[in-house]
Amino acid sequence: MGLNIDEQKAVDRFRKQVVEPSQTKLVIVDFWAEWCGPCKALTPILEKVAAEYADKGVILAKIDVDSEKFIAGQFQVQSIPTVYAMFQGQPVADLTPARTESQLKAALDQLLEKLPIQQGADAGDEMAQMEAQLGEMTAMGEQLLAAGEYDKAIELYSQISENAPPPIAHRPEVQAGLIRALAGAGRMEDAQAAFDALPEELQGDPLVKQAQAALELAVPQVDAGELQTLRAAATERPTNTQAQLAFAEAAFAAGERDEAAEVLLRSIDSAGEEGNDDAKAKLLQIFEAVGMEDPWVSAQRRKLSLILFG
Repeated sequence: MGLNIDEQKAVDRFRKQVVEPSQTKLVIVDFWAEWCGPCKALTPILEKVAAEYADKGVILAKIDVDSEKFIAGQFQVQSIPTVYAMFQGQPVADLTPARTESQLKAALDQLLEKLPIQQGADAGDEMAQMEAQLGEMTAMGEQLLAAGEYDKAIELYSQISENAPPPIAHRPEVQAGLIRALAGAGRMEDAQAAFDALPEELQGDPLVKQAQAALELAVPQVDAGELQTLRAAATERPTNTQAQLAFAEAAFAAGERDEAAEVLLRSIDSAGEEGNDDAKAKLLQIFEAVGMEDPWVSAQRRKLSLILFG
């Protein structure tokens, strides 16, 4: 075919993501980029409509023109967002002008009337099967995160995010898991980029907000000597809030969450009626990063309540 290795890989990805599903489904192909404002405005509409039309045999595939330049070039994409409908490996409609939910639904309804799209029970069963598989894979991801096997967790969540249909790939538990895994592996810029790329409504999801809190707390980890120095400074200067916060952050990043919570609770307690808003804020950030329903957080919150309310 005269393609180099990277081009062949791009073709393989496109075949798996678009061409193969389009043999029986109607695939909405969205060419977009992170820096494209109109793309971000259109994304929630495409995702909502694709989810509503899933049982009619419609799926959404997103193609980042920056990372998939070869594919974008083959489609002669001149501006973004550019949106096509694909069936049996061929473009059957240019959906780019459909910028509202009603316009997009009208265009899809017309196509579904003309094309032999697999829909109904089969499409619904397939989505249900994917939902079940998602539960198993995210449970596995949580186990990997808990065990500190961040590289394996990144691989797992990336596979879901890149290969599953958008209603599955864009689920909060998937994106939150990927952010937490990247942060745990020390890939802070990648984790932040993954968060920034999410639509605003997804960024506000509790699971994603929890992942963001974990990202903010995942400061560059200090070595044992530096941690001991910060511990000594916190011990020697018990009334110095900055010394307490610095040690608590480093301790939490090093996995010493009990000690991090202890120093913050002690700082809050010693402040008396005046309170210590900075220490409270840091402790609540740690709670959010771990998860408010976590038993460890519940135990620490009881300690905090005793300090605040006797």
